[in-house]
Amino acid sequence: MDTLAIKASGIVKYFGDGQTRTVAVDHVSLEARCGEMLYIVGPSGSGKTTLLSIISGILRPSAGTVMLGGTDIWRLTPDALAEFRLHTIGFVFQDYHLFPRLTTAENVAIPLILKRRPWNDALAEALHYLDIVGLGDRAQLPPVKLSGGEQQRVAIARAIVGQPDLLVLDEPTASLDGDTGKKILTFVRDDVLTARRCILIVTHDARIFEFADRVLTMEDGRLSTHARAAP
Repeated sequence: MDTLAIKASGIVKYFGDGQTRTVAVDHVSLEARCGEMLYIVGPSGSGKTTLLSIISGILRPSAGTVMLGGTDIWRLTPDALAEFRLHTIGFVFQDYHLFPRLTTAENVAIPLILKRRPWNDALAEALHYLDIVGLGDRAQLPPVKLSGGEQQRVAIARAIVGQPDLLVLDEPTASLDGDTGKKILTFVRDDVLTARRCILIVTHDARIFEFADRVLTMEDGRLSTHARAAP
């Protein structure tokens, strides 16, 4: 784990102005390396999802810098940042964000279509990644026909189909029972994490801490001064 994947420095995010100003992220700095699965944990409202959104190029910070693989992402133009995210970051949302009118395979193919891959090629690649996550036989079903754990795996397949360097998961087990959540994280650790990929997870689910390489604790917008290794 020699290559630095994330270097966030002095991140601040506030909402509102004057007496109504609320500080969501308060001068946070962190680093993560390729080949590492890093957790940010903490109670609801601690700022961890806001920080995740800033690191992944979705929410602009009020102050601070985010370097991803040597690129200062918040110095990019909006169009360049969107292109960078498309090619570099895979995001698995808490609520999956699958399109209900598309098939499972079509949902997975979306990042490739955005990259202007031919439709048939994109679908073939999507089928390959559905096989990887064990859902090749669900390719033609709409998301509503899938279980919560299956929908989570579809979201992961969509996130990794473009082979991103950074995979970001927001509360990946929030809607899953304990056994299903552990199966998902086992798959992520054993089959998705690679030597060139960093995985960043925000969670408050202590049941899955065992899968992390490091766990950082966030509370009231600040990270703990120490990082504890996962058990």
